[in-house]
Amino acid sequence: MTEEIIIAGFGGQGVLSMGKILAYSGIMQDQEVAWMPSYGPEMRGGTANVTVILSDERISSPILTKYDTAIVLNQQSMDKFESMVKQGGTLIYDPNGITHEPTRKDINIYKIEGTAIAAEQGNPKVFNMIVLGGFLKVKPIVKLDNVEKGLQKSLPPRHHKMIPMNIEAIQTGMNSVEVVNQL
Repeated sequence: MTEEIIIAGFGGQGVLSMGKILAYSGIMQDQEVAWMPSYGPEMRGGTANVTVILSDERISSPILTKYDTAIVLNQQSMDKFESMVKQGGTLIYDPNGITHEPTRKDINIYKIEGTAIAAEQGNPKVFNMIVLGGFLKVKPIVKLDNVEKGLQKSLPPRHHKMIPMNIEAIQTGMNSVEVVNQL
């Protein structure tokens, strides 16, 4: 099993954190892992994306031009990465700020209202974990207990008290993902 993922959005949306947590979760599951971030010079508001590869076999290169899954959090990323999803692959997106919904018919498309759900819960900081939960429902490539271990590894110890809230947000996301197009 190899899963090649791009997570893309604006800086400040937790794109890199989501990728880091996935990568650590794969490590906790004894998988081969590649994590390659890419972002502009801005701390928040600039474009940010991260490539994550999880595999049971050796990973030859972290440089990809096509992905099994794209997790898209803004229109700019939709415009750039929708066409880079492999035929039969998966695109997951949060519709907040998306003006042109995905149009491909040869991929699985899922929508998760992460921004709206996080706002309803009064905690916009868990937005990325809600989206991650939607992804893990669609593609259960890492076990939830390994995600918890991944959170412990990726979060500084002073934030470990927030792990239960993050796990709850992941579970909320798992229950909130909607099918838009399924092959």
